[in-house]
Amino acid sequence: MDFHHALSNASECCSETSTNRHDKQQTETTIVNGEENNCFNGRTTDTPEETKPNLSWGRGIKADWDRTVRTHWWKEMTNLEQKTIPVTIFMFFAAIAPAITFGAIYEKTTGHYIGAVEMLLATAWVGIVHSLIGGSAIMINGGTGPVLAFSAVLYKLSISMDVPFLTLSAWTGLWVMLFSVIAAFINLSKYILLATRFTDEIFSMLISVIFIINAIGSPFSPIGLYYYFDSEHTSHDANENNDGYSFLSVAFLSLVLAVGTTSFAVFLKAIKFARFFCNQWSRTTISDFAVPIAIFSFTAIDHLVFSSAKTETLNVPDTFAPTFACCDATCETYWPNDCTDLAEPFGRRPWLVDLSDLNGHLYIPFFAAIPAFLAFILVFLDNGITLHCISHPSHKLQHGDAYDLNTLIIGIMVGINAMFGMPWLVAATVRSLSHLHALAEKTQDGKFISVLETRLSNLAVHSLILGSIFCLPVLKLIPVPVLYGIFLYMGITSLTNNQFWGRFTMLFMQPSKFPSAAYTDYVSTTSMHKYTGIQLFLFASLYIIKSIKSIAIAFPIVIALCIPIRIYLLPRLFTQAELTLLDSGDENIEKWIEENVDNIDEELVEQGAKKEGSIISK
Repeated sequence: MDFHHALSNASECCSETSTNRHDKQQTETTIVNGEENNCFNGRTTDTPEETKPNLSWGRGIKADWDRTVRTHWWKEMTNLEQKTIPVTIFMFFAAIAPAITFGAIYEKTTGHYIGAVEMLLATAWVGIVHSLIGGSAIMINGGTGPVLAFSAVLYKLSISMDVPFLTLSAWTGLWVMLFSVIAAFINLSKYILLATRFTDEIFSMLISVIFIINAIGSPFSPIGLYYYFDSEHTSHDANENNDGYSFLSVAFLSLVLAVGTTSFAVFLKAIKFARFFCNQWSRTTISDFAVPIAIFSFTAIDHLVFSSAKTETLNVPDTFAPTFACCDATCETYWPNDCTDLAEPFGRRPWLVDLSDLNGHLYIPFFAAIPAFLAFILVFLDNGITLHCISHPSHKLQHGDAYDLNTLIIGIMVGINAMFGMPWLVAATVRSLSHLHALAEKTQDGKFISVLETRLSNLAVHSLILGSIFCLPVLKLIPVPVLYGIFLYMGITSLTNNQFWGRFTMLFMQPSKFPSAAYTDYVSTTSMHKYTGIQLFLFASLYIIKSIKSIAIAFPIVIALCIPIRIYLLPRLFTQAELTLLDSGDENIEKWIEENVDNIDEELVEQGAKKEGSIISK
């Protein structure tokens, strides 16, 4: 069977096992402890509620538009509720802090051509446009580590080829836009639908762990609370000559602010199900405003109680202008590094990139297609898998998905940003999932009841970011340790519903103490740990590759490999029943248990066995 035929068959299987619009269910005979029973096809998946058939040129985009924007736009733009306000405040800090941080890193890795101003402007306009016409009201676009790493590689490539970086970046971005438009028109997103919970969990956990590690202390860059305890850290430079300044005092205060912000937000969030306060409305209100209250409380503590200890603040520019300051009219050298004799810069680089500035290398517009193809894979997979995680059936979203429409819109916005010398923005997984969780109503054990599917919070967040560009000094009032606390909160809360994380913690548990779940009650401990080990290996590979700049460009390839590994390798290592219970949605698992549990119980009685979470064997 050739590859495309196999993918087609797998796609059909995904469609039949994941949507409740189909009446037909494929079943397959499997051996459960020696007896034949019917179960769902082993390649069960957690695809969105509606998978797309093969559509002719461009019809996938129209179908996405009709299913989402055309049908639900007015409701999503008018459903203002109490929850919208605290979610907007929370997500404003969750979006602007990474934007400024990424902007500072971009400036270092791109020779000052892209900085915080460009990142803030790109975040604002991309977010506003996507909130108005994007297919997913909940998705948050922003800077990401893999795209940043790619931009750093592209900058080094421009230096080695003696080509202006912004020109090479612009041509590459235009090619990415072209590839994205083609992908959207040929319905390439059907391959994303082959991704299952197996891939989603790895990708989601990777992004969550990145946020947690960056808050605590990254081993690959001087970012995080750990580095405040280093007297040579750049955060201490501004105050090192001040009398009475103690870097250890600042470090301990920063740790208290960060952990306090996280803990207080978690505590307030849990009040919704507590016995305190006079009624449910007050408990719900406090829970909704948990993160904003935590941010403002510990910011006030920093400024009012410990005002003598100078904690790190956001390093934002003083004015709104392109980051690159020119030494002369050619704007090829950077002030003040390259012209120390000048008291002031000649001016700033123009916003619009000159596509003809090729330094005599006329082949660059065509050569740019090569790195653009790798960038396209990264952008396409990042957007697709993030939307796939958001659209998981357990989240109970009702307004549908729009893979092709999102691919088209984000691809066009990448091209526009490239033309204006701004960073390329893609779906930010943790920020998107944090937005989803903040808008959700949940049970006490964290299961979704419903989600407020609104465009208002997304629109308001990015409108506030746009407004903040014109009052940049105000952002310096926010202590960076408080923002580290928010990163920690986002990373921890996004792990709670990740089955991969739950099974990872079971590696250190006594088997008889495992929590009750389908994969602990009906799958052998050995098979469950083997499945977790495979995910753990891929997770570690992704983290290492992403963190090493010289090979970070291969990051999207490893993500893409997770899909064929699930389709072709895992069925050789696990039974169909095990894959159903480990890698399927709740509805499929419940259906399997309903059809098989009676037979399993009869076998256990006959064997005199005790059910201790080790029933299915190969």
